[in-house]
Amino acid sequence: MSGGIMRRIILCSILILLLGCLAQNLYAVGEIIYEIKVIGAVNIDPELVTSALSFRVGDTLDPEAVAKSIRNLYRMGIFSDIQVESEPYRTGVTILIKIQENPIVSSIEYIGFKAVKQERIDELVNVKVGSYWSEGVKNQLLNKLKNEYATKGFSNAEIQIFESRLPNNKIGLKVQVNEGKKVSIKQITFVGNSYFEDKTLQKKMKTKPASFLRSGHFEQEKFDADLQALTAFYKKNGFIDVVIGPYEIQPLGEKYIEIVINVYEGTKYNFGGITIEGNDFFSSEELQDIFTMKIGEPFDQEFFDNEIRKIYTKYFDEGFIYVSIIPNYVKEGDQLIVNLKINENNRARIHQIHITGNRKTKEKVIRRQLEVSPGDYFRQTQVMRSQQNIYNLGFFEQDIRLDYTPINKDGDIDLQLDVIDRASGTANGGVGYNSQDKFVGQLSIAQNNLFGNNWSTNLTWEFGGNTQNFEFAFTNPNLLDTDILLGSNLYYTKKTWSSFYYEIFTRGAGIRVGQTLPWIDKTRAVAGYSLYSKKYRITNMNAIMADSTANANLIELSKLNWRYTSAFSLTLSRDTRDNVFFPTKGSQFTLYSEVAGGMFGGDFDYFKEIAQVNWYMDTWEKLILRTKWRFCYVTPYGRSKDAPPDEKFYLGGTGADGIRGFPDSSIGPAGGGTRAIIFSTELGYPLGTDQIIAVAFFDAGNSYNKMRDFNFLNFKKGTGLGIRIRSPFGLIGFDYAYNINDGGWEPHLQFGTTF
Repeated sequence: MSGGIMRRIILCSILILLLGCLAQNLYAVGEIIYEIKVIGAVNIDPELVTSALSFRVGDTLDPEAVAKSIRNLYRMGIFSDIQVESEPYRTGVTILIKIQENPIVSSIEYIGFKAVKQERIDELVNVKVGSYWSEGVKNQLLNKLKNEYATKGFSNAEIQIFESRLPNNKIGLKVQVNEGKKVSIKQITFVGNSYFEDKTLQKKMKTKPASFLRSGHFEQEKFDADLQALTAFYKKNGFIDVVIGPYEIQPLGEKYIEIVINVYEGTKYNFGGITIEGNDFFSSEELQDIFTMKIGEPFDQEFFDNEIRKIYTKYFDEGFIYVSIIPNYVKEGDQLIVNLKINENNRARIHQIHITGNRKTKEKVIRRQLEVSPGDYFRQTQVMRSQQNIYNLGFFEQDIRLDYTPINKDGDIDLQLDVIDRASGTANGGVGYNSQDKFVGQLSIAQNNLFGNNWSTNLTWEFGGNTQNFEFAFTNPNLLDTDILLGSNLYYTKKTWSSFYYEIFTRGAGIRVGQTLPWIDKTRAVAGYSLYSKKYRITNMNAIMADSTANANLIELSKLNWRYTSAFSLTLSRDTRDNVFFPTKGSQFTLYSEVAGGMFGGDFDYFKEIAQVNWYMDTWEKLILRTKWRFCYVTPYGRSKDAPPDEKFYLGGTGADGIRGFPDSSIGPAGGGTRAIIFSTELGYPLGTDQIIAVAFFDAGNSYNKMRDFNFLNFKKGTGLGIRIRSPFGLIGFDYAYNINDGGWEPHLQFGTTF
């Protein structure tokens, strides 16, 4: 037989074998799965494996389903090897899942650990007895321990893990460390930098050499962040080609190290202009107006990236959520010209809005807060405001998750809002003792989301000694599912003005009707009517007679029985705060006008006006500046010669008319003032979240009977520090204030907020 014939026979044999294998594979794909067997399970239940598969008995065999199943099994972190094979069975196949399990940790022992205590190890390490052990878990454990030692100054610590294989695929671990000696950074040296000196670059780093006030420990994570900060610093100054690194850590004896950082600065580029292409919806002039960097200035990468984000925001606010903006840098000498290539893609409309997680609040209450509707173009600003409006209801946690899902080839989306309920009702009570009233008590029940309808109601009763206060209030901000507010209150109170030697009894009721003003954003007008009766009683006539001129009206009222007040009020308010619990921007304006008597009847004729405006500004980091101006005015008219004493203004302490650093109601003319001006400013800083806020404040103001007595130089002033805690019982605050006018410190406990 010739060699050529032999080669042809061998070649045909190989082809027959290959076709046979191919035929076997073609036979398996698309065949019915009759059985699934798990082979190699030692410590796990085979059903755990089959539950993670993307195919079942009775399905046709699909390679994509097999690949997906293998990925699912590997994600479990249990297996070191997974093989899927098929065997012919009847008219279909049997699937064999061959697995090799990672060993289970039977014991773990830490040897030589002194600088890092066992409690800290338990916090850092996820490996426990019963955990699955793999190379990935091992490397993670080593990295965490090495980083922890590095933060404590033991950057030379050597950590080893010894493994002991045990029966039933178990493993025993011994983690041993040679801590070595604590080392500190003695010097940081830069190589290759010519434009910036070493000391300038070191100022941009948090990693510092050891000194009298610094340990100089090397921390890898902090150092990695420093390298990024140095890169950003160079790019901010026009060096967009800069390369920071590589670096070397060189030992200097047993206690010190030197860090040598290589720097390639490259060319310093100045901004040479910008061109834009691909934009249709916005003109090039509109987009170029966003860029404020001047030609000839050093190219600031950070500033430029912020401008790009503004363009994205501009597009997102018109529904172009799929827009892509690619900057191409053209270098001409030391000039950098930027060409922006914009691909606007489709404009997204909102198809449906899904709301989940609201177990207590009715969905219609949440939907009222939305500033977008199905059919609208997606506008990022409106969607974010809707998210904030929902949080400002106070019924949900701050983590209101927002997502969207494309639903068709045109890019239209379904919006998904997921909320987490929080408690909206409170019930509390207590008993106290003071020298004046002896034992006093308080009971209150409040619900801000009655029946999930956003109705608010509260019932309060204070009792004991000479105190007896009762009030019931109810408010529906959306009467019959409209924007009309309806509220009412019923009350009986007895208030003792100990500083002014009289007490007042009040009983009455009120009703309020409000409406949002659609032509002014976030503005509401509320009209109210109150009818109540009051009785005054002097508690110390001798003290009152000491200034009978100021208290003439009070002396006359104390001789009379119950006197009636019939009053109409109108409140205009606008609230643009981004967060009603801890505002960081926006403002709040309130104008309150009240007319009593006259055409409304009653025994008192007076006019009262209060205007207040608050501003909120994000200043630096999380530090928020809050400023308030409050102007108050009351005057009698008609039959009355003076305004009722309890309608006048008594400044000091906390509350709406508070000036901290002074006792409550201690500022103003004897018998109260008919004019008042208050200025207050606070710097607030959240300690973690908006649940606890630290504040520094300054208050100033005064009260007068005539405007000609007004003088800024005579303002009473106080300053100090405080804290606010948002509790289930409302906002509780403690302030410690210094009286600038007279000296001395005054503590204040307050419920609610001055702002």
